[in-house]
Amino acid sequence: MTMPTDGEADRILQLEEEVQQLKEAVVSHAVVDQAIGVVVVLGRLSPDQGWTVLREVSQHTNVKLRDVAGTIVASGRTGVLPQGIRAELRKALDRLGAPGCPDAAGPAAAARPAGPFRARDAVTGP
Repeated sequence: MTMPTDGEADRILQLEEEVQQLKEAVVSHAVVDQAIGVVVVLGRLSPDQGWTVLREVSQHTNVKLRDVAGTIVASGRTGVLPQGIRAELRKALDRLGAPGCPDAAGPAAAARPAGPFRARDAVTGP
């Protein structure tokens, strides 16, 4: 077996870093998709609306989207959602008229029937 030249060694390192970044991106994408699913269920929204909610929460809290997504997914297991994210999530759901939000405005709230699971219940807390 021959040893790689300096140029080849640099290229190998570069490719290894790229592989690591791609692995991280795949994991991040999966977490974002899971969080969109949680938001879709909470607010009875379309996946596009769920994406919009995540993006708005990220922008209004100045927290990276993948971190907001991870926090929302983890909250499904732990029941804990930090105050800032919880407040922005509630506002974003309200803006879209998510059902179960008593003070939600807009035609979307009236168009969808309220069910046993209320979005407001999921995003309110101590």
